Order: sequence, then C-alpha cells, then structure tokens
Amino acid sequence: MSQPGAKTPRVGAMAIIAAALGVLMVGAALPFAALVGSMSSTVAEAMDHLPANFETGTLPLTTKIVDAHGQLIANLYAQNRIYMPITKISPKMSTAIVGIEDARFFQHGALDIQGTLRAFIRNTASNGAVQGGSSITQQLVKLTLLNEARTPQQRADAIADTYTRKLKELRYAIALERTHSKQWILERYLNTAYFGDGAFGVEAAARHYFGISSSKLNWPQAALLAGLVKNPTGFNPAVYPTAAKERRDIVLHQLGVLHVITSDLATHLEKQSLGLDIHPVGNGCVGSPAEFFCAYVVRYLQNDPALGATPAARLKLLQSGGLTIHTTVDLRFQAAADASVHRHVYATDNAIGALAMLEPGTGYVRAIAQSRPMGAKASKGQTFLNYAVPTKYGDSAGFQAGSTFKLFVLSSALMQGFALSTTFNALPSMTFPNSAFNDCPGDGLFSGSHTWNNSTISGRMNAYVGTRESVNTYFAQLEQKTGLCAPYKLAQKMGVTLTDPPTQRVPTFTLGVDSTDPLSMAEAYATVAARGLHCSALPVTEIDDSTGAVVKKYDPKCEQVMPQGVADAVNDVLRGLQQPGGFGYANNLQLKIPSAAKTGTNEANMSVWYDGYTPHLATVSMIAGAAGNGDWLTLNGQRLGGTYVATAHGSTTAGPMWGDAMKVIQQWLPSTDFVKPPANLVSGSPVVQPTTTAIPGMIEPDVTGLTYDSAQSILSGAGYPVVRGPSVLSDYPAGTVVAQSPASGAPSGTVITLTVSAGQAPPSPPPTTTPPTPTGSPTRKHRH
Repeated sequence: MSQPGAKTPRVGAMAIIAAALGVLMVGAALPFAALVGSMSSTVAEAMDHLPANFETGTLPLTTKIVDAHGQLIANLYAQNRIYMPITKISPKMSTAIVGIEDARFFQHGALDIQGTLRAFIRNTASNGAVQGGSSITQQLVKLTLLNEARTPQQRADAIADTYTRKLKELRYAIALERTHSKQWILERYLNTAYFGDGAFGVEAAARHYFGISSSKLNWPQAALLAGLVKNPTGFNPAVYPTAAKERRDIVLHQLGVLHVITSDLATHLEKQSLGLDIHPVGNGCVGSPAEFFCAYVVRYLQNDPALGATPAARLKLLQSGGLTIHTTVDLRFQAAADASVHRHVYATDNAIGALAMLEPGTGYVRAIAQSRPMGAKASKGQTFLNYAVPTKYGDSAGFQAGSTFKLFVLSSALMQGFALSTTFNALPSMTFPNSAFNDCPGDGLFSGSHTWNNSTISGRMNAYVGTRESVNTYFAQLEQKTGLCAPYKLAQKMGVTLTDPPTQRVPTFTLGVDSTDPLSMAEAYATVAARGLHCSALPVTEIDDSTGAVVKKYDPKCEQVMPQGVADAVNDVLRGLQQPGGFGYANNLQLKIPSAAKTGTNEANMSVWYDGYTPHLATVSMIAGAAGNGDWLTLNGQRLGGTYVATAHGSTTAGPMWGDAMKVIQQWLPSTDFVKPPANLVSGSPVVQPTTTAIPGMIEPDVTGLTYDSAQSILSGAGYPVVRGPSVLSDYPAGTVVAQSPASGAPSGTVITLTVSAGQAPPSPPPTTTPPTPTGSPTRKHRH
C-alpha cells in the first residue's frame, strides 16, 4: 500500500512544472503564488518575497605572492580559483560542458522544459527524489548560493533535495537571465564550478590536472573536466582514474551524438589515456621557497588598515581577493641564507639559527631564513613560529642582542662631537654607580652599582680599538659621556622596537640586554650602511587585483637619522672587524667586497650575533639556545650543525653562518666602498678622557691626561690621598698628569703620587753650516 501523502511529491512536481511553464509563457509577470496551484501557500508566498534580481557576488579567487622578479613563491586561497574570461577559455571546453550538462542551453530560457519533464518522470519513478533537470543557469544559482553560505543551515538549504530549493533556484535563474547574457552565465559557471581535487574553476582545474592553461585544452582534456562537475569527488582522476575515464568517454560519446565531433573521432579519442600531469597547488607558506618570509608578508599585510577594518577581514581579502602581492625577496639570497642556516644549525639542535637580510637605502627585505623548517612535526624540528622578525609580525618576544647595541652608543658619541681618537683607560673590571648613567628627564635615579668586565683586552684605547675588540669598560665610560637618552632614542629611530624605558633604558643598555630580533638589527645596521638614512623594513612593493590594476603601492619609508659623516665614521670603525686584527678576519669572514660588522654575545651565551653589512646589504646572523619545549638555554656545550661548541661567541658561532651566506651572495652585490669619514670625526682635537669616577673603595681611577687639580679632586673624592710628585718634560700639556703611582687599581686609602708635565722640552737646534757670504749678496738662510 502507498504511504499517506505518497502522492504529494507527484502533485508538487506537477505544480513546479506548471509554474515553470506559466512563468515562461507570461515572462514571470504573474506572482508565483498564482502559478503553483496546489503547492503549499506558505511555500508559494515565500517565493513571492524572493528578490526579482539575483546578485552573483564576488567569487573567491587565489592570491599569488611573487618574489622581486615576479616568480611565484606561494598561493593563498579559500578556494583555488583563477578567473578566466570565456574568450580565453578553449571553445572545446565550453562546448563539452554545454554538451554534457545542458545541450539546449543556448535555445531555452532559465528552465529547460524538456530536461525538467525527463527529470520529473525519473523522480516520479523513484518516489519523488528531486534530481537532475537543472539548466546551467540554475546550477550557477545553486553554486552561488553555496559559495555565499555562511552558516551550516545556509549550506544545507543550498543543496537540499526539495521543491522549495528548486523553485528558489528557478526564480533566481529567471532573474539572472534577464540581466546577463548566455555567454556571461557560461563564463561565470565555468569559473564557479568545482572540478575536484581542490580545483575551483576551469583554469585552476586545467593547470592542476594537465599543467596547462584552459585556453589550450583539447577534446579529451575538455571532456574529462566537463564530466567532473557532476560528481567531482567520485570522478576525481587523481583518486579514481578508472571512473574518471568512463565518465570522460561518456562525454566524448555525447559530443558525437550531438554531432559536435564525428562518431569515429569520439571512438578514437575514447581509446586515449587520461594523460594526467598533476600539479599540486600549495595553500599558504608551508613548502614555499621562502617560508618564513612568506609568513612575515602575510602578518605584515594583516596589520595594514588599508586592506580591511580588522585583521580577520584583511586575511579574508588575502585568501579570496585574487590579488598579486609583489614582494622584495630575492630567491637567490634566500637560497644562500637557507643553505647556510641549515648547514650550521640542524633542525633538531637545541638552538634556533636565523638570518635576516635587508637592503640599505630602501628597507627591502631580501631574505629571512630559520634553521627549523615550517611545519607541525616538532619531533622533526619543524615549527610555525617565526623568530627572525619583530613580535608584531612574528612569534617571539625577542633575544638579547649583546654588544651589537654598542652601535647606538658609538653613533651617539660621534653625533655629540666625540672623535674616534678619544681614549679611555679601559680597565679589566670597573664598578660604576648606576646613577652616573641617568640623563633622561622624568626618569627616577638608578640605585646601586654595576661591575663591568672585559672579555677581550684592556688598557687605554681609542674608539677604533674599543669597538673592534668590543671592550665593555670602554663603552661603559663612553655611555656615561653620551648619557642614556641619546643612544636609546637613536636605536628607536634606527628600527629597534623599544617601548618600555624603565626596563630597557638602563645603564647596561650598551651591552644589549634588551630583547630584539634579527630583522630589526638588520634594519639598524642598514642605517649606517646607507650613510645615516634609516628605511623601515619593507617586504611588499605593490598589490594588484585580479585584473592587474594596482590596489596599493608600498614605497620605502626613509628618514635621515644621523649625519652622513657620522655614519661614515661608524663604518670606518666597524670595517675593522673584517680586516686584519678583527674578529671577522680572524675567522675567515672577510669578503671580496668592502664589508663591516659587529659581534654580540649575551649573558651566559644564550644567544650570539654577527651583524655584518656591505653598502648594499645588511645581514644579521643569530643563533639562540632553545630546548625542544621552547625553554631558552646556553649554547655552551651544545652541538650545532654536528659540531660541539665548548663556548659560543658571535664571531666563532654566528659569524660562520653569516660568512657562508654572504660569500655566495657577494657575487650579486656591487663592489662599492664605504665613504671615507671626515677628518675631524676621526682625529678631532687630541682628547684623553679620564676614567669616569668610580665608587669610592672599589677601584682607583686612572687620571693621566687630566690637569693636576682635576686629578686631585677625582682621587680625593674616591678616597685616595694625593701627593704632587716631580714635574717632568713630556708631550703632555704643562700642568697635566703624566703618571700616577701606584698605578690604577690600588686599594682605597692608598697615597697616590702624581707626576706632572712641565711641558715639552725645547727642540735642539739642528746643526747648520753658514757658507761664506759672497761679496755684494744678502745673507741666505737655509731651512731644514
């Protein structure tokens, strides 16, 4: 027996056909409710409230990220789709999709009456399941509603096998055909349909399955793709090639039946293999030739208000806008950076190795590399965390940069008039009151003291030696002269993110106790490389839309933050590390082109740095100790890149990673030399700076070079009785201290005898011989 209500589907089917026929006859001038007869009045009334027009909206398109030369480095998409105008799609493809899906597409209106009647008969025989009979226009409506669904219920409604959904599609299809041509509808359908294996639209499908553009599809290829839209999963040729071939052959046979091609040709083509050439399309930065640079670009653009109201809206645009993002990365530099990082720090080492490269004068980021590849398998050393960029764009709170921060104190001193010839007596260990460093308005006075220790050499030296040897007690005294405000503000201007003065603007600032990242330090060192012109790090130059129109240009943001002469003087000092006597030269890090560098090692050797540059590229190398659980640890005693490291240093541990990358890259860099610094910044007026006053009882200051009165005042204030000793002739100006006894370092309370200069001895007259004066000639004096 039939079930109660069993005739309802048949009545509904008759009603929908009657409605369709009526609509077509009267051009949809009558309300739907007047046409559906025995259909539910609720459904009919709902149809009347549907809009008379149908907006197809914007299709999600694949965004491309390309390098500085236009080469693809990554795709971003919600749906892998590349929009292609129908004029550029192979006519064979258009013919095949129409032939198998809607052969009378160009003859009928929004509804194919013959197809609907056939579907009705089939549906009645199968107890009313609503299947088939949809025109291409109706299918486009369905696909559009599915694409625009935002909730699970909306998605379910878009694919429900109900007459309500069919009527809704029909109403929208009629609206669509009123406002758009058949060609436009077919174009939209070919670009909207899903072709399986992650390919949306015919262009993405052609590239994915055959490695060609849709403009080059032949008959078998077009037939395969046309057959996929009925069941993209079940006919997926990458998974079910046998089923896919059977479906393709059905399409080819249909083309023969329609006399699009001959039956003989259809039979011949059916014998051909699928001819697949699968090209997987990655989504996101994993697997990109510049993985962490790519991740930096995405985060950088997510922080751009011009691309949307919120980070989520900006990400949606990036994943569906069909944009082309032109970046600054140079894949040659990136490959060299990756190779060096992976050679010196293995992915599973208890460390993170990172290189960041930035172009002086533009801020263009040329490469970002990490020792741990991008991925979710932590056991294999993979990570999604970007350690090489600022926290705003990455995932790390930063690392202490060590003595690379001495750059800011040296630069500030030169800007304040100190010449590179200025000397301090840099003792092996010196203790200073913290209050001696404070000069920032509004800051509270620092309490206590800090003992500074040298790890290289000690003694009286100038800025060249003090910087080349990274002498801590030299820079402690220099920082007292500059104060903390100037180098702190200069570091900010040069690209280092410093936002918490109470914890960052401290006496040990010059030792790099503040946390930063390789890219920020590359930005800072690029500033002196560009002769004082600071340019903010810039990974993107332009964004284009899917038509090629410019959405936004990103121009370099640069500002002169120090005089060119000062930067030239800094470069003259730092190039010493790459020359004989410097740490870089000693470790074979010198290049064939002019270069300069500064080393850095933090407390307990938990991170080591080598910040090197040429006039055209600043590259920062950093290695930081990191356990598998993310805890930071010392690099001492670790194995890095298969080599045991007893004690890590900037020049010996991070330096070789820098050198191996730069020795490859130097072939692509101009061999420009640094500009010679002004003489007054190099020598200036001969100045011998006294040792800055230390805490009484801690250490005896060195007062050589000071006037006797100044020296007596400093020593007495430090708790040392003073006796004036003999005066001697010397090269020191008269009245200045030539020597002190005992030498500096005597216990507090020791009597100090000061030897004072009596001035320079008069030069001895050179021996001369006065020749006889000729008669009648004046006396001629000879100058020797």
